[in-house]
Order: sequence, then structure tokens, then C-alpha cells
Amino acid sequence: MTNILILSAGTRNKVVQAFRTAFEGEGNVIATDCSNLAPAIYEADRHYLVPRITAPDYTEHILSICREEKITGVFSLIDPELSLLAKERERFLEIGTTPVVSPYELVETCFDKYAFYEMMKEYGIPSACCFKDKEEFYRAKDAGKIAYPVFVKPIRGSASIHINKVESDQQIETLFAMYEDLMIQEYMPYQEYGADVYIDMITGKCVSVFLKKKIRMRAGETDKSVSVMIPELTEKIVEFTEKAGFRGMIDIDIFYDKDRGIFYFSEVNPRFGGGYPHAYACGVDMPKLLLNNLKGIPNEPSPGDYRTGVCMMKYNEICIRDITEEEIII
Repeated sequence: MTNILILSAGTRNKVVQAFRTAFEGEGNVIATDCSNLAPAIYEADRHYLVPRITAPDYTEHILSICREEKITGVFSLIDPELSLLAKERERFLEIGTTPVVSPYELVETCFDKYAFYEMMKEYGIPSACCFKDKEEFYRAKDAGKIAYPVFVKPIRGSASIHINKVESDQQIETLFAMYEDLMIQEYMPYQEYGADVYIDMITGKCVSVFLKKKIRMRAGETDKSVSVMIPELTEKIVEFTEKAGFRGMIDIDIFYDKDRGIFYFSEVNPRFGGGYPHAYACGVDMPKLLLNNLKGIPNEPSPGDYRTGVCMMKYNEICIRDITEEEIII
């Protein structure tokens, strides 16, 4: 049996459903969340309610579930938990459970937007120019190297929280006085693309790349998109992900400057992206790829193997369960 544990399932019903399909007859899909109002947990074969990840005994709870359910592989759908899994990797391996996550240092680099920018510079990959020091930004602005508008955002953050588009020195001064650990990032008024990527857990080869042109965004996630094929970009992604040492499922945000023909790598989310169901609908079966790896089978590289010209349009759905008010856990 090959059993998978999906942590912090939340509202990612489509991801759990995809794993149920891939693992049918092979093993069980187990899901966790800290709330019984997380609809995705009810899509799994079984589910567990666990403490919040900030609880001192959280890791022990997850390890206990892995032992009880004989879990082969475990991954999370939220950013803060990725660092925990990567850091505690050896403890999971000791009980026969493989954390499906990139190396700890790489995960931390992805969550530090300035460190990611520096990594891109090291690799020679175009990325939006960033400044941690506002005085350094002012000097660059005065020298004509950058101009308003720019983004001011937390160095570590997600879901577009506390990201501000600013037009003046005064706005920058106000934001830097209000919040700590901010940085200034070049504004990129270009077409945005997204890539759903799988890097083989066994060989380290980038075996799947799905590209989508983003049409509309909502709360930091892709709301509407269309699948496209750009061989040049696919090659760049394969080279970058293998060189950096990523593993498993990752999501990459990219901007394209049509006038100069340049692709800018904006950020990497080292987990399933919110728009992965689009890739799945186009034939990119990452649960199957992961199942093969957990069974000790390496996957053959086939980046760009999917249907193009397919649109994704998100919409709201509801889950109905018999839960009394007294039983609700938030």
C-alpha cells in the first residue's frame, strides 16, 4: 500500500480529488486540517483534525498519524508548513514517510523574496529589481535606474498581503514607518504567466512543465487562465529547477516583456499552486507522478505534454455537512 498524507487541506478539494483518483487501488489518501470547516478533508478516504501548526506538539501529532496510517509520503498545501516538513525531514524518513518538499535552505530562499532575487542574479536569470534599503532605492531612482510606480511588500509573505503599489517617496516613508522587514520591488507592467512544475523525487529531473497565460488574478491567485505552449520558456524552467535542486511539485510566477522578449522569474512557491487544477484538466497528472516516485519508480521527462488552448475559470462551490454549532472547530 502507498498511502499519502495531505496536510492543511483547507479548501483544496480538487487536489484531494485528484489524489483519490490516482491512488485508487494503490493506497489511501488521508487529509488533515485544524478546522472541521475545511471542506477538502471530506474528500479524503479518512481525515484528522490537528492543532494549528504553531502548537508546540504539532509535529508529534503529524508523526503519530504517519505511524498509525502507515503513510508513505506527506506534503502540505500551505507555505508555513513547508519549512517544518523540510526541517524535520529525517524524523519522517526514520518512520518510513517521505516528505514531498524541496530542501530546507531552498524553501527558505523561496519565502525570502530578497534572497530569491539574489539567487536569480547568481543564476543569471532576469527578475524584478529589489531593494531592502530605501536609501539605496532613492539613489537608484535618482540615477534613472528605476522609476515609480514600484511595489512595497514584506520580504516574507504570501497571498498578496500588505503589498502596496506606491507612487512617491512619501508613501515609501509611511509604509517603512508602519511595518518592519519591507522591501521595494520594481513594478512589472507585463503579461504574467504561471508554471506548474514537477521535479522527480528520485532523479532530480524536471519531468513536467505546464504553462498558463494568466487572464485575471484574485487575492494573489490565478482566477482565469488559458493553457499555452512556449518551448523557450519551458527550457528555461527545466534548466533552472534542476540546477536549483527543487523536488516534487512547485509553482512559478513569470512576467514577459514582449517588447524586449525577456521572461522575468518573479517567484517560486515550492508546493502545489492554487491553479494546479487547470494543469490537471489539461492532462498533467502530478499525483500519478508522485505515486510512481513513492513506489520507487522514476518518471520519464515529458515537459510540455499537455493540451493547449484550454481555459480555467474559477467559481464558488459549497460543501454541506451535518455539524452542530457546538461541534464547530475553527
